[in-house]
Amino acid sequence: MSLWNQTPEALRLAMLDTGIRRAWIVTLPGTREVRASHPLFEPIAAAVQADTRDYHAHQGVFFEIGAASGHLLSAAVHKTVRGQAAGGVRLWVYDEVQAFVRDGLRLARGMGHKNALAGLWWGGGKGVVARRADVDHTDPAVRRALYHDYGRFMTGIRGCYVTAEDAGTTTEDMADVFATTRHTTCIPEHLGGSGNPSRLTATGVVVGMEAALHFRGMGDLRGKTVAMQGLGNVARFMIRDLVERGAGRIVGTDVDARAIELTRAMNPDAPLEARLVPIGDASVLAEPSDIVAPNAVGGILNARTIPTIQAPIVCGAANNQLEDHEADGPALRDRGVLYAPDFLVNRMGIVNCANECYGSFEGDPAILSHLDHASEHGIFQRSLAVYRRAHLSGRTPAAEAQTMADELSDVAHPIWGNRGQLIIDSLVSTGWAEQQPLQP
Repeated sequence: MSLWNQTPEALRLAMLDTGIRRAWIVTLPGTREVRASHPLFEPIAAAVQADTRDYHAHQGVFFEIGAASGHLLSAAVHKTVRGQAAGGVRLWVYDEVQAFVRDGLRLARGMGHKNALAGLWWGGGKGVVARRADVDHTDPAVRRALYHDYGRFMTGIRGCYVTAEDAGTTTEDMADVFATTRHTTCIPEHLGGSGNPSRLTATGVVVGMEAALHFRGMGDLRGKTVAMQGLGNVARFMIRDLVERGAGRIVGTDVDARAIELTRAMNPDAPLEARLVPIGDASVLAEPSDIVAPNAVGGILNARTIPTIQAPIVCGAANNQLEDHEADGPALRDRGVLYAPDFLVNRMGIVNCANECYGSFEGDPAILSHLDHASEHGIFQRSLAVYRRAHLSGRTPAAEAQTMADELSDVAHPIWGNRGQLIIDSLVSTGWAEQQPLQP
């Protein structure tokens, strides 16, 4: 069986058996030819090149086995014309290598789209760490070793990708990343960074809801019913914003009873109906409502769930909500559902930390302008521009948002355009993959 169809743990052990601690697969510049650093990775490179869903001429994917933690680390770089690749690092469980690699590819491109639509001078990148079944990831010593390793990994690839916080990774973990690299954002406030972005992310998604309601001629959020899948950190702040804007009813589900308790405690006066559901339950998407908000897992909008949706608008905080962009976007449109592309409305996490190296202050207009309804590059006006384009072209909002993002992704950084590609070329030519990971 090809490693592509085996577990990330099988790949990690195969690397150790063959003496490989670092590896890459890269696209040769100006082509779609994907090459690998080692014969072990050639089948993976071939599978990536043949992937028509998630591979889009990504500049490279880098792998490393952490020197202290022994975890399999990776970083995917999509396009760096607008600037260095930027996006968070997630700690996640993957059943197969292909899921591990493809998640990084898909998320890296999504981050590139998000950064471009937000007008940020960053490219698209994403970090992925495969959770190990034999390790307790709640152990502070384990997490410290893991995220110190990830920081050293970032230092080793010389800033072609700049990491940040993402699913499974906390602000405290980012302090450990920062301890071993300068190539990170989302640094805790006590270390001079921007801290937890959940509050701003939530407000950005709610502004996206307001734009969708406005485009559909449905007024504002007063009296509206919102159905939410997932009641995590971002959703709790979304509920607070929805209450402030006069939402009439909020229905929320989560697989974690503790998440529901925290949500109720944070929003004691909210018109909230919270339900505990089993893993994989998507019943809340079928709730009669004005807006459905997917806030949990990716790929939740698909051939199984879309036919059940009764709301006229889908707008949520989760990344990669469409399982298949080619099929699911048109399926939503054909049901008369206006879909707010996630990378259009959930940008505020990266906005919050993108420019933290330039200092911070309360009421920073470089951040708050994204929430201003009148700002040309803000979530509200950018969303309306996408919906208008979709209305005129007959294409879906997701397709138009991707097209607009691709156009903006090709606008070169005024000083450092495509510097990431130069760094990748240097890593390949200087034998990075034959060297040992940086040691503690």
